[in-house]
Amino acid sequence: MSEEDVEKTFAQQLENVGVEYFDYYLLHNLQTVWYDGIEGKGDGYFLSEHLFDHAKGWKEQGKIRHLGFSFHSSPALLDRVLDEHPEAEFVQIALNPIDWDSDFVAARECYEIIRKHGKEVIVMEAVKGGGLAKLPAPAEEVLRAVRPEKSIASWSIRFASQLEGVIAVLSGMSTLEQVIDNCKTANEAEPLSDKETEALWEAMGIYRDNTLIPRSELEKYSGLTWNNVSVPAILQAYSMCLVQPDPGFSDDNNYFKNLLAEHAHLDIHGELPPQEVIRADGVNATHIVAEAVDFLQKNTF
Repeated sequence: MSEEDVEKTFAQQLENVGVEYFDYYLLHNLQTVWYDGIEGKGDGYFLSEHLFDHAKGWKEQGKIRHLGFSFHSSPALLDRVLDEHPEAEFVQIALNPIDWDSDFVAARECYEIIRKHGKEVIVMEAVKGGGLAKLPAPAEEVLRAVRPEKSIASWSIRFASQLEGVIAVLSGMSTLEQVIDNCKTANEAEPLSDKETEALWEAMGIYRDNTLIPRSELEKYSGLTWNNVSVPAILQAYSMCLVQPDPGFSDDNNYFKNLLAEHAHLDIHGELPPQEVIRADGVNATHIVAEAVDFLQKNTF
C-alpha cells in the first residue's frame, strides 16, 4: 500500500460510513512484523507508510476526534510505541481472565503499560472468542457455587469492565440470548467482590490444568527456549488454542509470529530452523515442541 493509497482508503472509509469524522479511529493490528519488520529495521508498513503521521493529519483536519491503535504483540514493543507516539489516546488489547497472566498475550502487563502512559483501554477478546463462555465442569462449579444466577460469560465481562481506564468492552455474540445477557451484565456494572475474584482465579487455574499440558507439567520446561522464544510459552499457547471453540482462530497464534520476529528475526511463514529441546530431567521434548510450533505456524494469520 502506498501513502497515496492510505489517504484514499481513509476517504473511502468516511464515505462508506456516511460521516464527516470518526469519534474513535484506530490503526488496526499494530504488531512487531508490521512495525519493526521481521529484521527489526523499522520497515514494517506502520512506519514505512507513516500511518501515525497520516492519522495525526486527519485529526488536525477534524476528521478524527480520538486516535488509537489495536495491538497484538509484546509488552516491550507496546511500551516503546507509546513512547514514540504520545498522540495515541487509547489502545485496544486482548484482555480476559485467562490471558491476564498468559505468557504470550500478557494482558496484565499490556494493560499496566497503557495506564502508565495515561492512555485509555478498549478490551477485545473479553470472552476469548467464546472460549470463556463454557468452562470445564469443575471450573463452572466453582463459579456457580458463588453466583449461581450469573452466566459463565458474565464473569469475564465483569472482570474486564471493572478495570480503571477501560472505556469499552468488545465481546462477540452469536445469539439474541447472548446479547441480552451481555447488555444486562454491562448495565449492572457490578465489580467482582473479593470472594468472586478468588473463585474466578480458582476457576482459571482449573481451566489451565484441563488443557493438553497443565501448569505442573509446564514447570518442567522452565528456562528452555526454541529459537529464542520461551518453550513454556509456546506450549502454554498451543494447549490453550486446542481447547478453544475454534482452535485455529485463537489470539495466541499471532503472538508467536511476532516473538519469532522480535527475538530471532525469523519469518513464521518461512523455513524455521529445527532445534532439539532437552528438559533438565533429561527428557527429550523436541517432538512436543515441534508439534506445537507446527500448529502455531499453520494457524497464524
